[in-house]
Amino acid sequence: MDTSYLLIQTLNGLQYGFLLFLVASGLTLIFGIMGIINLAHGSFFMIGAYLCYWLAEKTGSLWLAILLGVPISVLVGLVVERFGIVFLYKRDHLYQVLLTYGLILIFNELRAILWGNDVQSVKIPAFLAASIPLTETQAYPIYRLFISFVCLLLAAGLYVVIQRTKLGMTIRAGAANREMVQALGLDINRLFAIVFALGAALAAFAGMVNAPVSSVYPGMGEEILIVSFVVVVIGGLGSIKGAFLGAMMIGMADTFGSVLLPTGSGTVVYAVMALVLLWRPQGLFGRAI
Repeated sequence: MDTSYLLIQTLNGLQYGFLLFLVASGLTLIFGIMGIINLAHGSFFMIGAYLCYWLAEKTGSLWLAILLGVPISVLVGLVVERFGIVFLYKRDHLYQVLLTYGLILIFNELRAILWGNDVQSVKIPAFLAASIPLTETQAYPIYRLFISFVCLLLAAGLYVVIQRTKLGMTIRAGAANREMVQALGLDINRLFAIVFALGAALAAFAGMVNAPVSSVYPGMGEEILIVSFVVVVIGGLGSIKGAFLGAMMIGMADTFGSVLLPTGSGTVVYAVMALVLLWRPQGLFGRAI
């Protein structure tokens, strides 16, 4: 494995890790603050991808598709939270699993009705369609670097919101002691709606920016949901910092596992999770129970 090929795979691993972080951060926020196991979280990734495909076809612009698709995704998240998730706050996890699994089926049926079951593609903008030459025979796509840059900016922005703003302070307080936050007079229902919509928007945005790279196809939501749960478990439930580190670990493990162990690449991700849990059963930054 020469240096340029190693660099390409490292960049691919980082790009996949950043993308996983956007999905997993919303998943861990929703569980950490609301105590909800949301199996339908990957569906927002799928919704974002299909909205990007549909709106890009209508407008002829990826940027307009994302600009219009994000608020639509937020609205869908608010509707799901107000008319579905809100009934789960005082129920146990079995009810959460059943309802959110039902939402997966509903979203998949709506997707089939609205957009069909064919694999679709989204065109990369012309000025990002080129590649950066690494050697005489190898190059790296600029759009993949763009995805990494945008995801890194969003990760930094999410850190600032969580750690440096009043909303972030409320979110962290809600994660630590929900009953105390409610006793202090803060509107916990409003906080839950904001957190769920934020998580849905992050997952949908990840689907949008990833659509030109991996295409848009049925089942993509469930596919990334499984890996995102692995990231959340590795990082520790409710930990944004843990979700970031876990996403980087899984991104690199999945990429290099596919290269070095092509016949057993599917087991590498779960082997990493098993090793972390043997060392720290609560995850890297999770609270011990």
